[in-house]
Formats: sequence, C-alpha cells, structure tokens
Amino acid sequence: MLNKEKVKLGIAPIAWTNDDMPDLGKENTFEQCVSEMALAGFTGSEVGNKYPKDTDVLKKALELRGMEICNQWFSCFLITKPFEEVEKEFRSQLEYLRTMGAKVIGASEQSHSVQGMTDTPVFGHKYVMNDQEWETFCNGMNRLGKIAKEEYGIALTFHHHMGTVVQDEAEVDRMMENTDPEYVSLLFDTGHFAYCGVDPLKMVKKYADRIKHVHLKDIRREMVDKVKAENLSFLDGVRMGTFTVPGDGCIDFDPIFKVLEETGYEGYMLVEAEQDPAKANPLEYAIKARKFIAEKTGL
Repeated sequence: MLNKEKVKLGIAPIAWTNDDMPDLGKENTFEQCVSEMALAGFTGSEVGNKYPKDTDVLKKALELRGMEICNQWFSCFLITKPFEEVEKEFRSQLEYLRTMGAKVIGASEQSHSVQGMTDTPVFGHKYVMNDQEWETFCNGMNRLGKIAKEEYGIALTFHHHMGTVVQDEAEVDRMMENTDPEYVSLLFDTGHFAYCGVDPLKMVKKYADRIKHVHLKDIRREMVDKVKAENLSFLDGVRMGTFTVPGDGCIDFDPIFKVLEETGYEGYMLVEAEQDPAKANPLEYAIKARKFIAEKTGL
C-alpha cells in the first residue's frame, strides 16, 4: 500500500473542459469542475483554461473545497525560440505556481508538435530532432530546471507526450541521460507510454528515482489501433475515446503501483484522462477512478 502521508491524489480538469478543443465541455464551469473533483474525493488539481488567473480568487475557490493546485502544464519551445523568450514565460508561470503553493511544473517541448494538429496523423508524423537540437533542448531543460529549483523551490518534471519530439522510449532515455537529475525529473504518464507502444511498467522501473509527478491514465487499445490504422490525429483519438481513467482500459496498474510503493514515491498521482464529457460524464469517471485507486493502493 502506498503511504498516505507522502502520496496525494489529484485529477486534471481536462475531463471537464478540454484546453485543446474548447468545444468539449464548454458548458462545464470552473466551479462545477472543482466541486465535482472534491466530491469524487480528490485533493489536488492541475490548472485548466477556465481557472481564474487571479490567485486570490482561485485560492478561495479551492480552499472552500479542500483542494490545492499541484502542477501546471508548460509549453517549451527550446529548439525553435530564443531561450530568453521561453525563460520569460517560464518565470511568469513559476511565479503563479509558487503563489498557489505548487511544488511541481510539468514541461513539454512543443516545437514541431503535431499533438494539436487536427489534420495530421499522430502516428508516423512526429518530428525527429537532430544532434544539435538535442543539445539545445537538453541544455535548455537543465537551465530551466535550475531556475525552477533554486529560485522558486519548484521541481521541473518533463512530460513525454504523443506527437512531440520526446515521445518514445529512446527519446525519453536520451533526454534523461543528458539532463541533470538535480534539475530535471520525469513526469511519468502511463497512458502516453502505452499509447506509443512502450511498456509503462518498464519505464517506471527504469526511472523510479527520477519521477516527481505521475499521470494516471488508461487507454482503450481498440481505439488507439483505429487511430493508427486510419491515420487519425491525436485530437481525433481523444474525441473517439482513446483515453479513459485507470482501471477502465487495458493497462495493468498493479505492478506499476507496486514499483512506486517499493521505491518510496512521494508526490502527487494525478488522474488525467481526457474524454468527451458528453460521452463520459466527468464526475462518474472521477468517482470510478477514485474507487479503483483506493482499492489498488489503499489511498
């Protein structure tokens, strides 16, 4: 069983309102979203597109529900923009997160990403970095991680993601080998590894000592196979239901939880399973996820 004193549970607002496709869940308000998160038994949330930018307003809304912000997505463009430009936006977000009491920021390199392109198949069309770009990227991550840790007290975790330059096992390996463990950690996402054909159990075993944030999502294998066979985009897949909450798809979470327990994982485990809320009621799926995690981990 995982340690309740060291591991907290959160859920992402993307199941209620989708940042990349605002029509999904456009009817769901911020207040409904955080109320249902709390009702389902979660204490942490990441930041969504409907969340108040005013930290006082956001703090009050969350405190009323016994919740807190635990992380926020940050889009890096280290290989296509000047570092100073990325740094400026990064610092702004770190300031916001520090004010909210968050301990983690989740960065994803979005240069040349196809994850948000509705007309580009997610399989077979991702950009591959050359050696110079790899050097620029890894050096940039180290610099950002140093700023986050030393100036803001926040850990930089890298979010590998379908359709981006760091998606596959070899790419995650290369990034981890060429970044400083003191400044760059891994945001371990079960769903994105499984989606691209990488065994999430293998990856959690390999990088357990560098994981500082966990995204729990499951995949519907038949839907992922359909995306691949029909050359569909990542967002097409989301609409169809490629993702679901842990326990509702094909990933075996038991051994993954066991590794996290045995290696003494500390931090948030966050359910992040973007679906069409009109097809998958967010509260219903949040409760389903919460029950599954309680049953498997004792949390």
